[in-house]
Amino acid sequence: MKDQSLRALFSDLEADGELHRVKRDVDPRFEIASVLALRERGPAQLFDNVAGHAMPVIGNLFNSRDRFARGLGVAAKDLDATCLAALRNPIKPVLVADAPVQQVVHSDAIDVGALLPVPHWFEREGAPYITAGVIVAKDPETGRRNVSIARLRLEGGNILMAGIARNHHLAIIAEKARQRGHDLEMAVAIGNHAAVLIGSQMYVELGDDEFDIVGGLLGEPVELVKCRTVDLEVPAHAEIVLEGRLRPGDLIEENAVSEFPGFYVYYGPGIGVEIDCVTHRSDAIYQAIVPGYAAEHCLIGAVAIGTTLTRDLQRSIPAVRRVFVTDGGMGRLHAVIVMHRPRLGEGKRAVLLAMGLVNLLKLVIVVEDDVDPEDPRQVEWSLAARFRGDEDLIVLPGVKADRCDPVHEDLVVTKIGMVAATRPGDGEAGGRSEFARPPKDIYERVRRDLDLY
Repeated sequence: MKDQSLRALFSDLEADGELHRVKRDVDPRFEIASVLALRERGPAQLFDNVAGHAMPVIGNLFNSRDRFARGLGVAAKDLDATCLAALRNPIKPVLVADAPVQQVVHSDAIDVGALLPVPHWFEREGAPYITAGVIVAKDPETGRRNVSIARLRLEGGNILMAGIARNHHLAIIAEKARQRGHDLEMAVAIGNHAAVLIGSQMYVELGDDEFDIVGGLLGEPVELVKCRTVDLEVPAHAEIVLEGRLRPGDLIEENAVSEFPGFYVYYGPGIGVEIDCVTHRSDAIYQAIVPGYAAEHCLIGAVAIGTTLTRDLQRSIPAVRRVFVTDGGMGRLHAVIVMHRPRLGEGKRAVLLAMGLVNLLKLVIVVEDDVDPEDPRQVEWSLAARFRGDEDLIVLPGVKADRCDPVHEDLVVTKIGMVAATRPGDGEAGGRSEFARPPKDIYERVRRDLDLY
């Protein structure tokens, strides 16, 4: 079996000088947040000495696509293909009897804030938030597992508040539990392998088990272990697990909270959570992800959304090669669809389908597969060279938006599509779009032997 913990990546980064150890004492109240924000794109940050806690904190671990690729053990150029293959070739998990995450067990007088060094992130937020906790629950009707991430605010002692959008699967199954008159058992795994984080964010159907996708990403079954106090299974190689119950009838006002656009939002009450047991490794490391408009927070969504949207578009439009959800678009709102010589009208169809499949999207650009969607210069060149405003611009006013969109009015926004694709005959000899280059045979010979020059 592979190393299914985050520690393999941790060790690799340290060996390559991409892990910075913060030796001085740091305060979890705003100081960790400040360091991670100021070093957003640099090395991962390991805080060895967190005031009031023996447990270290690691952050900025997955702040680039390259880091996610390294976490999966693949080249950066193969990240999307690896994720797409995992969706199409899932591998079911296996249960193990013993797990590192259960080396230490706390089951009496639980105080989550005393046990874990949870950072307090932003000035107007009311309390610290757990931001990298992968939540596991089961549908009370079907028994099918759901794996996701939601923000969890510390309320004191063993009580948390879960902020969950109403359309998320976890909220749907929590409502099922409420209607049946009982709480919903849940577990929160903190400190996970890249495959677990990415798998938890895939846009799949209610009832699909995200741990199957995690197995596909690993290339082997993810090892799970039975929880101590709830009927759930969690990643055996995580750092920390909280076991408890989501209480759908217990609403807790959230007030101001940060969201991925970088602003404070006011969503109203969240759902109360009661924690009955905490397990962790004997030398556990607490993983934190900066919320708001931060690289790691945006990328986790971007990688997963791009993968599932690629799969779903290819079912209807085989010319689609890739969907790249951009960092600048907060990892949610802007996408570039790469197509192979789309037929007339096919690019517009891809735009409309993408917006229909992912409610968050509001700007979609279509380019051809000679353009690298990760290079803003090439995307802008494509718009300059191939986009005809009178024919290729789609403006859709009054379309339903996600509640997270920073400019929605009554949950609607204007959505835009831009198709920057060639026309039949473009690029042919003597045409306006014929590329200027050296003779092909010489160019290709030099390209092959470029290291010799």
